Amino acid sequence: MRMRRRMLGWGKSLGLVGLMWFVCGGAVFGQDLASFEQRVTQHRLKNGWTFIIVERPVAPVFAFMTRVNVGSAQESTGQTGLAHMFEHMAFKGTPRLGTTNYEAEKNALVALEEAYQAYQTEKFAPGSDPETVNRLYTVFKERQQEASQYVVKNEFGDIIEQEGGVALNAFTGADVTGYFYALPANKVELFAYLESERFLQPVFREFYEERDVVMEERRMRTESQPFGRLLEQFAATAFIAHPYHHPVIGFSSDIQSYTMTDAKKFHETQYVPANMVTAIVGDVKAETVVPILEKYFSRIPSGSPPPPLRTVEPPSIAEKIVILQDPSQPLYVEGYHKPPVTHPDQPVYDAIDDILTNGRTSRLYRSLIRDKRIAVSVGAYGAYPGDKYPHVWMAYAVPGRGIANQTIQLALREEFERLKTQDVSDDELARFRTRAKAGLVRALDNNLGLAMHLTDYHMLFGDWRELFRSIERLDQVTKADIRRVANTMFQATNRIVGMIETVPPAGVSVPLTSGEGQS
Repeated sequence: MRMRRRMLGWGKSLGLVGLMWFVCGGAVFGQDLASFEQRVTQHRLKNGWTFIIVERPVAPVFAFMTRVNVGSAQESTGQTGLAHMFEHMAFKGTPRLGTTNYEAEKNALVALEEAYQAYQTEKFAPGSDPETVNRLYTVFKERQQEASQYVVKNEFGDIIEQEGGVALNAFTGADVTGYFYALPANKVELFAYLESERFLQPVFREFYEERDVVMEERRMRTESQPFGRLLEQFAATAFIAHPYHHPVIGFSSDIQSYTMTDAKKFHETQYVPANMVTAIVGDVKAETVVPILEKYFSRIPSGSPPPPLRTVEPPSIAEKIVILQDPSQPLYVEGYHKPPVTHPDQPVYDAIDDILTNGRTSRLYRSLIRDKRIAVSVGAYGAYPGDKYPHVWMAYAVPGRGIANQTIQLALREEFERLKTQDVSDDELARFRTRAKAGLVRALDNNLGLAMHLTDYHMLFGDWRELFRSIERLDQVTKADIRRVANTMFQATNRIVGMIETVPPAGVSVPLTSGEGQS
């Protein structure tokens, strides 16, 4: 459920009593938000980069999260996977980090890209000469070897680790790219230098080597996994116009053909300060941090804001079905289009998701696993593949031995129809609210969790305070709301079905049963 993913509690520093008051809503909630705001400083640089500084002196450390408002949805045809590829490049260093001799390396990288462009141009040319392609490829590999001699591998990460940093990582999704780690509280200036430097002057060293790494990642996560193969087909079928139809990691042919030049253009277009927000949470003082941010991050030119996404997914007018025949365990997935997470009805969708799929008291668990014993696992994705734009809510189930996907389908739809025709119980609605609020209590119990969620809400809603205001909307969800939204969502023309049908491996024959194949 979206709310469970977002509301990851904020910390023992508030105290148990304060937390319990906080989740009760109403006036006390407002007071806690007001007191929290007193520890928050929001600072926007002239170039457009927004910083949210939270003074939380629980331990002498701080964490940060930089969220960039770009994901696979911003990629163009033929260049899928570039957002993810730049995430990899952001760890390769700068003119001052990751090299033994940048002036020589810079020339070598120019020669490398020229060699690759020549090779690829000939490779894709109509009637290309195989001998010429091979010769140009050899030249490219020679230039690659020449450029590699200047590389100091992993220097960016090594510096962070040597200075006491932990949790260094990044991620790319359909809507966003994120970068984060934590450092001792006396390393704020080191953070500001490293982070501003890698976005000011990224060096695309080892680009083509890293492209091969991404291709192997795709093989492992998608092409070698039945569920991964099904989900890729599911998304491609669910979205006929919107770029949500292509995978975050990219299509194989695109991964193997986008270039260093393509990645640089993508960075120049999308990685502008106005498209980025950073939260810094921990044992810091805003009055000390702000001048440091100005010193380092103001070096980055403002640039032009990237153009908004134009494509809008048209209303679904037909049920779509994807069947993957595979020598693996059967699987059934059923999804329905829904509005973006910023829609006023999002708390109602959260309630539907919770009542159907959250835990052993959920309707799908009790029906499919406990009572009918037709599934060994059930679950849901509340926002697939992203949530900034209209997306898909989907439930899935792994059938038990000998159970057909069609049996799972009937059981799921019985539960969906119940939501459309019958009110949920008082207990179910109360459990939803309690679990969501308890998620807030448990959540945000560390600097990084809070930084992640503040930037998430700020990027989606334009105001990080929505993280806290959203809890008030839980109490406004009614039984009538659930029936109304269920009747809107659970329609055949709004539905996408995906399933894995088990077949024998290639070359394996199935013994005939008695009487089969006999005349």
